[in-house]
Amino acid sequence: MDYMDSGLRYTPKTVSDKEWESSVQFLPASDNTKLEKKKGPGKTGAVIGVVILAVVVALMIGLLVWHFRFRQDIRVKKVYTGSMRITNQVFENAYEDSNTTEFKALAKQVVTQLKTIYSKSPQLAKYYVGSTVQAFSEGSVVAYYLSEFRVPVGQEAAVDKAMAAMEQLVNKEQRSVYRAGNSLMFDNVVSSALDTRMTSASFSRSLQFSEHAKPNYIGQIQSPGFPNHPYSPNTLVQWRLRADPDYVIQLKFDTINLENNCTNDFIRIYDSLVSIESRIMDELCGYHSPSEPMTFISSGNVLLVAMATNDMKNYPGFRAQVSQVKRGSPATVCGGKLSGENGKFTSPNFPNYYPARISCQWTIQVPAGKVVKVKFRKFLLFEPGQERVKNCPKDYVQINGKKVCGEQPDWAVTETSSTNTMDVLFVSDSSHVDRGFEAEFQAVDADNLCPNKFQCRNQRCIKSELQCDGWNDCGDMSDEVNCKCNSKDITCKNGLCKPMFWKCDGVDDCGDKTDEQNCGDCPTGQFKCQNKKCISEKNQCDSRDDCGDGSDEINCGRNTDAKCTDLTYRCSNNKCITKVNPECDGTPDCEDGSDEVNCGCGKNVFRTSRIVGGEVADEGEFPWQVSLHIKNRGHVCGASIISPNWLVTAAHCVQDEGTLRLSQPGSWEAYLGLHVQQNIKKSVVVRNLKRIIPHPNYNEYTYDNDVALMELDSPVTYSDYIQPICLPAPQHDFPVGETVWITGWGATREEGPAATVLQKAQVRIINQDTCNSLMGGQITSRMLCAGVLTGGVDACQGDSGGPLSSPTGNQMFLAGVVSWGEGCARRNKPGIYTRVTKYRAWIKEKTGV
Repeated sequence: MDYMDSGLRYTPKTVSDKEWESSVQFLPASDNTKLEKKKGPGKTGAVIGVVILAVVVALMIGLLVWHFRFRQDIRVKKVYTGSMRITNQVFENAYEDSNTTEFKALAKQVVTQLKTIYSKSPQLAKYYVGSTVQAFSEGSVVAYYLSEFRVPVGQEAAVDKAMAAMEQLVNKEQRSVYRAGNSLMFDNVVSSALDTRMTSASFSRSLQFSEHAKPNYIGQIQSPGFPNHPYSPNTLVQWRLRADPDYVIQLKFDTINLENNCTNDFIRIYDSLVSIESRIMDELCGYHSPSEPMTFISSGNVLLVAMATNDMKNYPGFRAQVSQVKRGSPATVCGGKLSGENGKFTSPNFPNYYPARISCQWTIQVPAGKVVKVKFRKFLLFEPGQERVKNCPKDYVQINGKKVCGEQPDWAVTETSSTNTMDVLFVSDSSHVDRGFEAEFQAVDADNLCPNKFQCRNQRCIKSELQCDGWNDCGDMSDEVNCKCNSKDITCKNGLCKPMFWKCDGVDDCGDKTDEQNCGDCPTGQFKCQNKKCISEKNQCDSRDDCGDGSDEINCGRNTDAKCTDLTYRCSNNKCITKVNPECDGTPDCEDGSDEVNCGCGKNVFRTSRIVGGEVADEGEFPWQVSLHIKNRGHVCGASIISPNWLVTAAHCVQDEGTLRLSQPGSWEAYLGLHVQQNIKKSVVVRNLKRIIPHPNYNEYTYDNDVALMELDSPVTYSDYIQPICLPAPQHDFPVGETVWITGWGATREEGPAATVLQKAQVRIINQDTCNSLMGGQITSRMLCAGVLTGGVDACQGDSGGPLSSPTGNQMFLAGVVSWGEGCARRNKPGIYTRVTKYRAWIKEKTGV
């Protein structure tokens, strides 16, 4: 017997009004004689006892009734969406319009049979409320429906399980001997619980639109009010998009500007006409750069776009183009035969989103006597919730019998066949699409897969000299195993070899701390000061400067009235706090709140998206980056925006060279908001200079104090593509090992051509002592070192004066200015940057910023 059913049979026992009224008469406050102590209970005491007992019994009965009847009857609304194909019907154009007689008649029949189907399940039948048909589409006829259930608390999982077996229920209903001869026949049944954020009860307004694409015509959908007004709060808007038979929908967003938190406002795209969670293609929010339109392709001839908003922070919204694409066009097909010495192939619609529910197979054949080597330049098959799943049950590429999925580093996926043919299979399921992949194949000799190079275990080829150099060049560490370390290397306990200059630099390069042992550190129980002095740990955070440099009193939880040192942050009221890097972290730490003032800097207004293709920066990704042009000659140096009037650059950029008067403002033009050289779009602002202020102590031989200020001839207005970077406080700490960004249009290799499109690269901050050793003792305290000592990543000619951007929280701080180096991207030769914290007071004195 069902526990809940038995509970519903209890009948509450009530107490009459007469009994209740008499019960409140026993202890009148005005009759004090009845409250006097007696020798025995007497009649009054007995009556009181009976009444108390009755009250207790009534309360117990009430609690039992509440527990077994009312408590178990708390129900929640569960909504499920789904679709199924009606195999014994032919689609009519009238089915597109829900107001037609034909639509209503077929919808009624579907709803009737849904009720019958649910009746086959005891878990569903007793909670079922009703269904509505939302739409029909071709093939023969696909019905899209919504079903509502009222489910007791605690039974939701059981109902979910029953709905997951919907296809079996349909088969059971269709095998019934009692079903009418004119009943509908169903297959391809899909069902899933509706996301609670999509229920209409959550919104004050719900809107629906329909759009049928036309041949050779591009339609448009947009959020209500766009672009002149922000979208409405608490609103659900749905666009049902259709294409002709044998066509698919192409949806191209040219503008997406929503709240950045997808739990509040979002756009959802479904490969369906209702919001079936197992058919969701993607969820979008935030602000996306118009320079990178996002394009989706449906698997069939229908698509649903749903936009939901909450009650606050409304934004401009979105606009998208809608068109239909013939099946068989390049964006919709993939696979086939490839042959030759080399070639390329991609997932369909790359670099945009591939369709759902596709399967493609490429058969690659190279000349006899050779084998096939396939390398993936880009591999983006990410699906939410699948980050740790290893058997690739969703979207995947199968090559050499191996399945690969997720997001893989560039060139990390490499496979080689054992013969001169290879099959590559690409499969996507019904939900969550991604940008896909770009791959190359080539014919190689079977006995020499990496001519004149080292072959990694993962079949990548690297230069032979990179083997056993202490760096994971292969990506799988296969170039660093079975190595014999020489006398100039550190022999790590785990068998790796590391360059000796990494010893005792504060970074665990071995991975087992071998290189950081026996470094003369403080013994156990003692604290190491930043000046390398050792003190007792008991003296740390005791409000006394035991180190002598104040480092033992940093980050001690006392944020006010700390002693002011070179390591403490000074507030505007001249009081100091011990918190490290308190500025613009969202928490007011100064009594006067000055650490959270002027924090509208260092932000990229666009939602970060993965860049498809090299290290090209996204447009607007580094909006403080400036291109400095010598008039009539083009780009020479970079700079950073710090205010509407002021730029920071390198002093060596503004030194006169022969007849070039680079120290004079009239020689320069500053391009703000620029992304591609010589492509001056509306978002680009060009300014002349009013003043140039190089640091008075700049040394042109040592590059010490290599910093300069530039004042624009008129202030610039900030935009999506023009924003200032945050200036760090003098005490701001940029720790060793921290990842930072270098950007610029400089040469892409030593003595190579300048870049046309803004480039970006990640490097890490390098220990000062190690850097000074590598650079022959030329590093001063006013310089900062950053790079990848394996080589291959660095600033170069033309990047000078540009920013070294350091992410802290949600903002970027100007850690350094590109200054000098030995060549570009050479191994063990880091880039040298002017340390901005050393010039904070000078910058404020000259600019007021």
